[in-house]
Amino acid sequence: MNVVGFAGYSGSGKTTLVEKLIPALKARGLRVSVVKHAHHKFDIDHPGKDTYRHRQAGAFEVVVASQNRLALMREFEQPAAMSVHQLIAELYEGVDWVLVEGFKSSDLLKIEVWRASSGKPTRYMEDDFIVAIATDSPGQLPEATLRPVLDLNDAEAVADYLVNNQERFAYSFENRDWSRA
Repeated sequence: MNVVGFAGYSGSGKTTLVEKLIPALKARGLRVSVVKHAHHKFDIDHPGKDTYRHRQAGAFEVVVASQNRLALMREFEQPAAMSVHQLIAELYEGVDWVLVEGFKSSDLLKIEVWRASSGKPTRYMEDDFIVAIATDSPGQLPEATLRPVLDLNDAEAVADYLVNNQERFAYSFENRDWSRA
């Protein structure tokens, strides 16, 4: 599997880019998974549903599946911060690409998503894991870079960059620091 992160401040366009990359990669015959970091308490289950009732009764894990979909919900007894590598290990190994949104401090190779209009600083000069920058304002980057500068609004070009450089993003479960975000 190939893994690439997308890092940037809130409102930079990470989710929109990932959302457009999924069909661009799928159109090339590739299977895509996404790992998303959630900062807030979230729930995908709803009161009254069987799975919700099972969790409320104390189940540690609930798996619900149909012929089209599978969902696993795990209730941590204590707050747990899983590393991005632990989350990737939970995924199906037969996937071609894993797009990771968030986890900006991780040791994954990442594309920084940056907009000058956000007023936020860039991270590429301080983060050696940033290998490219996707932006809508390349002329306003604060410092020159030898990293590829990609058009944030052209998901096809970003997909081309990923596919043409996929050997760089090959992920190995060995030699990973499982504790690192």
